Amino acid sequence: MLFLIVFATFATMLASGEEVVTPGKASANHRRILPKYSSPVNYDVVLAGNFGEPRPNHFHGGVDVKTGGVEGKPIFSISGGYVSMVTIGLMGFGNAVYVHHPEGYTSVYCHLKKFSPLIEAMVRKQQYQKQTAEGEFHFRPSDLPVAEGQFIAISGNTGASTAPHLHLEIHDTKSWDMLDPLDFIGHHLIDGQPPQGHALMVYPQEGEGVFAGGTIQQSIGLSSHELQRHYSAWGKVGFGIWSNDYMEATYNHYGIRRMELYVDDQQVFSSDVSGIPVRQNMQVNAWGDYDHYLRSHVWYMKAFVEPGVSLPILKTDDSRGYVCFNEEREYHLCFVLTDFKGNVSRYSFTVDGKRVEIPRKPLFQTKHVLRHDQLNNVFLPGMQLLVRPQMMGKNTSYRPKVMHQPQGYSDAYQLSEKSFQLFDYQPISLRVNNNKVEDTSKLYVVCYWGSDKYMGGTYHDGWVTGRARELGAVYELAYDDQPPTVQFLGLATLRGQKVVRFSVSDSKSGLLSYSGTIDGEFVLFEPVAKSSTVECRLRHSSVKPTGGLRTLTFTAEDNRHNKKTVTTKITY
Repeated sequence: MLFLIVFATFATMLASGEEVVTPGKASANHRRILPKYSSPVNYDVVLAGNFGEPRPNHFHGGVDVKTGGVEGKPIFSISGGYVSMVTIGLMGFGNAVYVHHPEGYTSVYCHLKKFSPLIEAMVRKQQYQKQTAEGEFHFRPSDLPVAEGQFIAISGNTGASTAPHLHLEIHDTKSWDMLDPLDFIGHHLIDGQPPQGHALMVYPQEGEGVFAGGTIQQSIGLSSHELQRHYSAWGKVGFGIWSNDYMEATYNHYGIRRMELYVDDQQVFSSDVSGIPVRQNMQVNAWGDYDHYLRSHVWYMKAFVEPGVSLPILKTDDSRGYVCFNEEREYHLCFVLTDFKGNVSRYSFTVDGKRVEIPRKPLFQTKHVLRHDQLNNVFLPGMQLLVRPQMMGKNTSYRPKVMHQPQGYSDAYQLSEKSFQLFDYQPISLRVNNNKVEDTSKLYVVCYWGSDKYMGGTYHDGWVTGRARELGAVYELAYDDQPPTVQFLGLATLRGQKVVRFSVSDSKSGLLSYSGTIDGEFVLFEPVAKSSTVECRLRHSSVKPTGGLRTLTFTAEDNRHNKKTVTTKITY
């Protein structure tokens, strides 16, 4: 069975400023001049987060500009161009404005509370044309041109934001690669603080290397910039480092822009977190030590590259960054950490090459192995999972678990005892246990991982196909023939405006859409941030007040196309 995921991409454009290497290009033959852009705010820029910080399942795709812990700060376009798109309720961005710049970049302003009046008017026009409050709203170059420094929005806390701030991204318009906004607006920041290393992690390669007499990974605290203790090693060993960057203006810590590992003054590894292809975002779990992060919430970033990792920001020698201790002598290693402003820290240590016998690598104790470089077909009774090549950093063993559920819609399945995230969603098919299902279109795949997650579902010949990415989760089939829950909250006057509100939710397959009409004429309902409430501000609708009794109809639909319609009377 085939499962397709369509990625949205955008389209195209260049300027003057600072010369940097284009992300993903190693040679000086591929250089681009980056422009210097204005600040998005009218006060000193202070960051809550920087670009490329490692996070579970993704790199931080932009910079988080502080707004003083409050909403309502004016946001300005960092350069001239035009508003190419506005999104509402997508990708955790909440309300977001996309500005297309003629140099070939697109700046994205996220978690906004409101748009400028002109942008809001153009968005509302499209919302009524499409009869939806949420989604993508595209504009032509002549619709919403903007100048550098032009007011475009008010900061907020919408979407997946946990506190008020501005999340600013910059993308290459043609490729949609994520770029470091500090390459464009970094001259507005003050930063004289160098990065700090906290500890090393050592990874002797199983069956190929030994470190300090052991074959398991081990950590070394960085008590100083030059460790006095000597360590012993033999064979193939990888190294990683836990480190953070800092700035004077705030207590926050940040990711490291550039990391290098030298062995006897020869560079064996470097990373420059300047640009990341969106399709490779999940590879953060394989560059970072994901298993250790799950235990400690601390990221060790590896100074070696596993075979399934293709991030263009990582460069190594022919040994992929692994150090081969094959001579009985001293090896002098040094990590060099550099932030965007060029502040540098160095951490040096010495490893003595000492010949020892390396224990043989044990054979996999299970026949269940996912291979990073080939198509994997995982078959269990009543389940099939297809995993494409390049979906993990390295070959991985797994232990499948089947939980029989004769009374359920399917058996339940778990492929890993711990969290293991593939680099992208893959098709999973589950066999239906109950042949007497009344309506097969109501079946879907549910994933239990922290909370229930709807993973789609297409029925064919006794099987339902959805998608899977987290192999530590439990997957099974669920059935939803119940409509969403809709409650009329009334008509009220808020800030001088007549506002109609509904509470709408769905506890099974999840809410797909909602819409409303007054006397059969469409009116726009918009989400209220951080709540299950939607509201219609009647002043913005095309329905004119008469003071009479009007018929209000509201319909909500879930992901299995169950609908709930509520009709009531209001005086307007």
